[in-house]
Amino acid sequence: MAQQHPLDHPAPAGTRLGELWSVLPEQASRIEGPAGGELAIGGVGVTALAEQYGTPLHIMDEDGLRRQIRRFIDGLRERWPNSEVLFASKSLPAVGMYRIAQEEGLAVDIAGGGELVLALAAGVAPERLHFHGNAKTDDELRMALDAGIGTIIVDNEDELDRLERLLERPQKLLLRVIPGVEAETHASQATGGDKSKFGLPMDQAGRAIARMQAHPLMEFEGVHLHIGSQILNTRQFAQAVENISTVGTFPVYDVGGGLGVQYTYDEPAPSVDEYLDAIVAAAREHLPADAKLMIEPGRSVVARAGVTLYRVVSVKRTGDVFVAIDGGLADQMDIALTAQRYEALLADRIDEPWTESVQLVGRQCESGDLFIDGAPLPEARVGDLVVMPATGAYAYTLSNNYNGALKPAIVFVRDGASRLVTRRETYDDLLATHAPAIESSPTASQTGA
Repeated sequence: MAQQHPLDHPAPAGTRLGELWSVLPEQASRIEGPAGGELAIGGVGVTALAEQYGTPLHIMDEDGLRRQIRRFIDGLRERWPNSEVLFASKSLPAVGMYRIAQEEGLAVDIAGGGELVLALAAGVAPERLHFHGNAKTDDELRMALDAGIGTIIVDNEDELDRLERLLERPQKLLLRVIPGVEAETHASQATGGDKSKFGLPMDQAGRAIARMQAHPLMEFEGVHLHIGSQILNTRQFAQAVENISTVGTFPVYDVGGGLGVQYTYDEPAPSVDEYLDAIVAAAREHLPADAKLMIEPGRSVVARAGVTLYRVVSVKRTGDVFVAIDGGLADQMDIALTAQRYEALLADRIDEPWTESVQLVGRQCESGDLFIDGAPLPEARVGDLVVMPATGAYAYTLSNNYNGALKPAIVFVRDGASRLVTRRETYDDLLATHAPAIESSPTASQTGA
């Protein structure tokens, strides 16, 4: 029997839109727009969002985001009551996101002084923060300790040297251990193999643990691992749990994150339930029954909830069909770094057949600024709105100022309303850090005279 689609999730002939709904945010739908069928997120049409906030624009489905958080928290608690879910905030380090994490009961994984400042500004309780990183500086550790951070995940013995100098009161610690699992993912995203720059190998972990256990102010609680990101084989997570169990018996086991998401029609990802089943089955077999089990999802929390909205600037039919939009690798660096395939949608004309295969390109001065090689679209026109689905993770994180690009705004949408949580960067922002050179320039001196 043919799959039935609700009226707000149509599958027009000549498109694969029927399949794309599973990649778009949970609260994505079709509405009637100025040019016909139009994409809406959280009940708000993309045309209205573009008019109000401009483009490029990161749009987050707040209801879908909160539901995904609850799937992780409730699902893990049902399977392993003594548990905690941490949000890997490097995936979306925005104050608005940290606030939602706090409201929904997530603890938060930070990996630098900047993320610490953002989380505290959002009102995250310091004791709910867990500080990661393979090269924490003295200044960052002081910031964390002064803030009353809950847990520091120690990466190496040099970090222990620093903590021995800096600690003035008891501090909870975990040790990051390399689990020896070569993750099936892009090389840049694999972190659990024997040559990883993160953590200590098992044959060195014992010495570091002994140092912490012997120190009067170091409250060593257990071990941490993380095998990588965008991992679609849940057996690898189970293998990492088994491997880490050989380090010893401890009160806490933080088994990291890394669950992958669906970016394309042809790349299905495990569900949250499938991931949790694999993790918890391995924990029941290999970890102490009374241990605390922790996980750190990031990408799998925020990726699907987010899309990025662009406007077509030019359409060129030369050696190929090039559809150029008003963003680029300045706001989608993850594509260039990992070669991840994405899909795209002409979001203000979603009912029209996809009649062309185009090079969807950005505006940065790099031939590698290619969003999608062979994107199926209707015949694009200048001014059309293009949505890139599943950009909720790492797009904002990795945004930069290549060619003087300004970092896009972030809006959350819910129940037919939108709210700005991160404003668009301005040229004044861009110039602000260059004030010393501007103020000392000959032109400025002459003007002042």
